[in-house]
Amino acid sequence: MVNLREIKGRITSTKSTKQITKAMQMVSSSKLRRAEQNAKAYVPYMEKIQDVVGAIASGTKDSGHPMLTARPVKKTAYLVIGSDRGLAGAYNSSILRQVQRTINERHKSKDEYVILAVGRVVRDYFVKRDHNVISNVVGLPDQPTFADIKEIARNAVGMFIDGTYDELYMYYNHFVSAIASEVTEKKLLPLTDIAPASGTASYEFEPSGEAILEVLLPQYAESLVYGALLDGKASEHASRMTAMKNATDNATDLISDLSLQYNRARQAAITQEITEIVGGAAALE
Repeated sequence: MVNLREIKGRITSTKSTKQITKAMQMVSSSKLRRAEQNAKAYVPYMEKIQDVVGAIASGTKDSGHPMLTARPVKKTAYLVIGSDRGLAGAYNSSILRQVQRTINERHKSKDEYVILAVGRVVRDYFVKRDHNVISNVVGLPDQPTFADIKEIARNAVGMFIDGTYDELYMYYNHFVSAIASEVTEKKLLPLTDIAPASGTASYEFEPSGEAILEVLLPQYAESLVYGALLDGKASEHASRMTAMKNATDNATDLISDLSLQYNRARQAAITQEITEIVGGAAALE
């Protein structure tokens, strides 16, 4: 016979789990609203700085700036943006799977690439598999500011200029909606595909276009990293909210099934007791 106490214990523990997942869902929902606002508010700045950099770069094609110059690729870097915590559905696994697939297709040796990891899950994944992780950042806040990532982007640009690697790709989850996101690959360096602004008038640069690019290009690369991080954070909160909602719904279904099983077992126990009582009374007659 089914142990009623065991079923009752499972119902109690599932209800406790449901309370936790429900609370986490509400917290992620609140964080998502703010993260989505931050990501959308940053888009106009991104579009404007891209137009400005494109206009200046197109007007100074012979600048020779290392961030604009493609060179023979001996080593590739991958800046992978993930999260510090799990319980976010396929948020981290989808990025890691795509990056691993790309590495397997493009490289025959681990000496041909390096990893710049953002997030504890990303770092632990690549370290565990003995990839060359030359930079890792953990503990970023849920609503990061530009100051939080400035050092990350500066180091990434600096290592490219120093020749540590010859090209840099960035991977992150692009926020589409509260229930959908897509893994995005963006070539961060060299900046060889900056499109000039359409209909841009000619400018006179003071002191020179090269001097302006010297200051503006690192800021542009930093802004790309920050924009991707904001986008990724919105996707992370959305994924965690969806995962916790699914967990809450599953807990509700499990509680319903266990309650039905408990009631049936209880009815069977009562029926058996009545049968035993009636049988004992009949034996005494």
